[in-house]
Amino acid sequence: MSAALAQAPSPEATVLAHARLVLADRVIEDGWLAIEDGRIAEIGEGRPPEAGRDLGGDFLIPGLVELHTDHLETHYVPRPKVQWHALGAVLAYDAQIAASGITTVFDSLRVGAESDSAAVGVQVRTLAAAIEVARTAGFLRAEHRTHLRCELPAGDMLAQLAAFRERFPVHMASLMDHTPGERQYRDVEVWKRHSKRRAEFGDHGLDEYLARRRQDHLTHAAPHRRALVAQAREAGIALASHDDATLDQVAESAADGVSIAEFPVTIEAARASHAAGIKVMMGAPNLVRGGSHNGNIAAEALAREGLLDILSSDYVPASLMMAAFELPVRVPSLDLAAAIRTVTATPAEAVGLTDRGTLAPAKRADLVRVHLSAGVPVVRQVWREGRVVA
Repeated sequence: MSAALAQAPSPEATVLAHARLVLADRVIEDGWLAIEDGRIAEIGEGRPPEAGRDLGGDFLIPGLVELHTDHLETHYVPRPKVQWHALGAVLAYDAQIAASGITTVFDSLRVGAESDSAAVGVQVRTLAAAIEVARTAGFLRAEHRTHLRCELPAGDMLAQLAAFRERFPVHMASLMDHTPGERQYRDVEVWKRHSKRRAEFGDHGLDEYLARRRQDHLTHAAPHRRALVAQAREAGIALASHDDATLDQVAESAADGVSIAEFPVTIEAARASHAAGIKVMMGAPNLVRGGSHNGNIAAEALAREGLLDILSSDYVPASLMMAAFELPVRVPSLDLAAAIRTVTATPAEAVGLTDRGTLAPAKRADLVRVHLSAGVPVVRQVWREGRVVA
């Protein structure tokens, strides 16, 4: 898509008719929506006031808002030790994101390397630069914002963060700690079963590696967390806690001004986060697959308790739409409007984006036409600010 094409007004009709409009609180079974200057101008039921494009009874929903996806890394490093062309990776990733119905995406980029690993800072800045090149040229279909995944025990995390912020904006940051014995891997034996390090080090070397990781946690995690929280407050960066497992960890997140609990690993942490007003995010693949791939709590279980606020595609972009339509099937107490909010309005609100996420007058015309085929949602068309992008 050329820069001229990306910036040109959409040739499509400004009225979309005969659609099932999924509003914030209900579904209009036969509705129409008018677009003007990239915004939703009007919404109605039945016959539109002027001829429009007939959507044939397909669903029309807000563009999806994705806060946590690691998928760009997959395009950039498609095989171990293989780095693809950065701009090519960004364009392929963006195309897949848009085709999945995602119109606003927070690209997850990692800062902070393990003490025995090559620094990731150069790779992160290379990808961010490629995104900026694509944005400036008008090549991007979705709106891309930055989500830095900050590994707190990493000795170089603050230096990488500073280098990144000198050149690029940061819109969201995660407080992460993947130390074996902590949070997601609080059971070290579970970590060992999922880790590839055993083959790399052998059992004896693995014990030495674990000791180094533990020391990094003790040395850096707490001071790095304090520094990152202070920077986020000063710059207005939305904060997410990653893999909270205990009530003490949730209390610390609440005190730090965290707005999103990414993938809490226990029901106690999810309940406490929800009670504290922290939006609970779970992975859409978790819901579609019927459970966590590493044995942590299931997204469906949280939804049944009214604790699931946001879904994230995590490592499968298409899973976000699938999970949203599957959620009312799995949890009948949730209707489709409530399920769609978990991938549109609620994630937008959690990061302060009040101009999108719902079908309502004056909101951005970020829209997705969805057809159900044997219960599977098929994305047929995507508009971003009134322009067709997929």
